[in-house]
Amino acid sequence: MADSQDDARFKETVRLWRAWKTIHEMMADREYELADTEVNISLDRFRREYCEMDGTVNRSRLKFSARPSQAMIRKHTPIPTEANPNPDPDCGTVWVEFLADKQFGVAQIRNFAKHTIENHYKTGIMVTHVPLSPAARKALTGVENLAKIECFLEDDLLVNITHHELVPRHVLLSREEKAALLKRYRLKETQLPRILQKDPVARYLGLKRGQVVKIIRVSETAGRYASYRVCV
Repeated sequence: MADSQDDARFKETVRLWRAWKTIHEMMADREYELADTEVNISLDRFRREYCEMDGTVNRSRLKFSARPSQAMIRKHTPIPTEANPNPDPDCGTVWVEFLADKQFGVAQIRNFAKHTIENHYKTGIMVTHVPLSPAARKALTGVENLAKIECFLEDDLLVNITHHELVPRHVLLSREEKAALLKRYRLKETQLPRILQKDPVARYLGLKRGQVVKIIRVSETAGRYASYRVCV
């Protein structure tokens, strides 16, 4: 009996370690400032730092914040205009938390949003082990004008989808790069192919409506080639 409990705890630890690694890789790919030691944490170190004496993971310790890098700030800053010559970047510090609640409804959304807003985080990311209720999903849209709140299931983070061989590399363009692309090909934004905001890669990168990604594919005949999609 004890052996089976130990085995179950170990499997749960490995599961959360994989989710922890993926969420850090996600933040690094969004170009937040993270040290390699934070992104590439070993299972042994994860167990030392986040497990209790009985081997269970303490989810309340699985929280962190990260600041945007200069590269990220550049990509998320609007193009200067005469009316606004020094625009503020549309990004800031992110707060990530693994929540242990067995049910996830409106109250949890409000508490998380309150913490995010009161501590001046630009984005809050909840990682839950149970799906959001329909009412909670509706509550998420109600705080969009105050803070960007994202939610991921632990099970969806066990594998980093961008590491799959069939998923091409996606690179977010800055607003200047987007403007140059449209000018070069004499296109309107609406003429670009689309990527839905709920697309798994769009969610991974935290894409906002109107942002454009460059998708780099490898072909045996054409070598590397790029296409572009606008987030809708």
